[in-house]
This record gives sequence, C-alpha cells and structure tokens, in this order.
Amino acid sequence: MKKRSGQPVGARKRTGVRRKRLPAPGSTFGNAVFLVGFMGAGKTSVGRALAEQLNWVFEDLDDRIQQREGRTVAEIFRDSGEPAFRRSERSALEQVLEELRGGVARIVALGGGAFVQEDNAAMLLASGVPTVFLDAPVEQLWERCNQQASETGTERPLLKSIEEFRDLHTNRRQHYLKAGVKIMTDSRTIDAIAAEIAEKLGLKKIAIRTEQGDAE
Repeated sequence: MKKRSGQPVGARKRTGVRRKRLPAPGSTFGNAVFLVGFMGAGKTSVGRALAEQLNWVFEDLDDRIQQREGRTVAEIFRDSGEPAFRRSERSALEQVLEELRGGVARIVALGGGAFVQEDNAAMLLASGVPTVFLDAPVEQLWERCNQQASETGTERPLLKSIEEFRDLHTNRRQHYLKAGVKIMTDSRTIDAIAAEIAEKLGLKKIAIRTEQGDAE
C-alpha cells in the first residue's frame, strides 16, 4: 500500500454504567463502515481517506477506549491486563453502535484484536453494519509495522520475532475473513483502496459533515 504521493505507508475509565440496549439483530445501518484487519493493514490511513472522500466522520475505536479510560491502550494492558482491556473495548463498541442509531455517518477502525473476539464479531454481524477486512501479505505487514515503529520510536513486543508475528497473523486472519468484504491493500494507494470500498458498498458522499462524535 502506498501513500497518496505513491510512497510506501508506515503503520501507526471504565465506569459502572448499565449496558445499553443494542440494535435489534438484522437491523442495517447505511451510515457506517467498520474496518478490521491486522496491525499494519492501514485501517487508520484508509479510514481517514474514506471519511474524507465521503465527508463522513472517522473514528479509531482505540482512541475512544483511551478517552473513556483516561489511559493509553498500552497502560491498560500493563496495569489491568488484557481481560480488562477487552471489557472496555466491548463497552466502547456497544456505545458506538448505539450512537449510530442517531444517524451520524461514521467510518470506524477497530484494533487488531477487536474482531477476533467472538462477542464483538457476533454483535457487529448481527447489527448488519458493513465490515471490511483490509488484507495484505504478512511480509508487507511486518515491514510496515517495523517502519512505523522506527519512525515513531515506538516499541512493540510483537515486532521482536517474525515467527510470532506470522503465527498471530495466521490465527487472526481466519476471524477477519468473517467480514463482509475483503480488500487487498498491497501495492495500492490509500485513495484507490478507499474508493474501492465506497464503490463495493455503494457508499454516498454527504453534503454537510456533522461534527457529532468526531474523534479526529
């Protein structure tokens, strides 16, 4: 996958509230798209480009989780463990789906492990919200993630071993394939990928962009 300039792309408080009522199974949203895929797939880059093309709102679910928790994802994992993070992730996803009932047109990028959780996948598939799997050869994903880590100075434990990276990718990919649409991102521009998603899903550009829920 390439930037719009044609250059390769690098990657990138839970409270005691009562769980909200979710959309009825089988209901369909024509105002939302959820992007899923492994780290380095370009979910954020493509999501922002697609939102710009359509004049929709873009949101990264991890950003919402961090705002709700008052901690970074890394801090949640470190201090509270993965189970706590997954609970926060599910709660944030439920909140997004509830908000979509209000009509805000939104592109949502999910974290690499979100769609792997059976409850999350079942909730999204039952809601009828379009899900798009951004796919690429694991070697390209590895290169993108390492490039991003080098550029940002971020240390990611999963980048210490290509073997572990590949094993995790293989395990998660079978879950990503449950998404409604699969898009290959290798050797393509971000704009071209976003345009293909819009075409395949029949997404329409809106004339006025609402700022409600904008996480940018």
